Amino acid sequence: LFPPPLERAFDLSPTMVDIDGRLLRAGTSPTGYWRMPTELGDVDGHYVQALLAFEDRRFFRHDGVDYKGMVRAVVSSLKARQLVSGGSTLPMQTARLLEPRPKRNVGAKVMEILRAWQLERRYSKEEILDLYLTTAPFGGNIEGAGAAAWRYFGKKPADLTWAESALMVALPQSPVRRRPDRHADRAETARNRVLDVLVGRGLITEDQ
Repeated sequence: LFPPPLERAFDLSPTMVDIDGRLLRAGTSPTGYWRMPTELGDVDGHYVQALLAFEDRRFFRHDGVDYKGMVRAVVSSLKARQLVSGGSTLPMQTARLLEPRPKRNVGAKVMEILRAWQLERRYSKEEILDLYLTTAPFGGNIEGAGAAAWRYFGKKPADLTWAESALMVALPQSPVRRRPDRHADRAETARNRVLDVLVGRGLITEDQ
């Protein structure tokens, strides 16, 4: 009953590739988005490591909701007297991307949790990541890691550097304000924040 809506994940850009799979041309999807199908195996390992380290460190251990992270987010927000962090896991974020809601309130958060549980019971962790990688917002009508890598860097998502991966992690958090083609300073600041976290968690060295 009431399956999670997957229409956005199948609203994809028409593409033309050569015999070796290199992208030659692409257009917008039927609803006007640059959105290409992107699976876990299509993206660089740097990006996947950065994404999980920054957004959902316990992704492979929770059932869609990270209760420790949610409690921590509530406590931090109460101390700051403003919303500091939503405590959303990648399945919860994926649920929100597949079923956008006009308001970010308690009711919307509860629905995200329910949908995240549904996704966890219907799909593997890798398949949930595939849905996120295809629908995450990267500014304007650019959605999905595949489309963003081509539009911003002119390369396949499998060829991202650590710096490019860090920017790709930062963009979906505030895709309008951090678009590198319009707000380069904000994009750089957000990218550097992700890199600092990766250094702090031992994924890369200070020299890197």
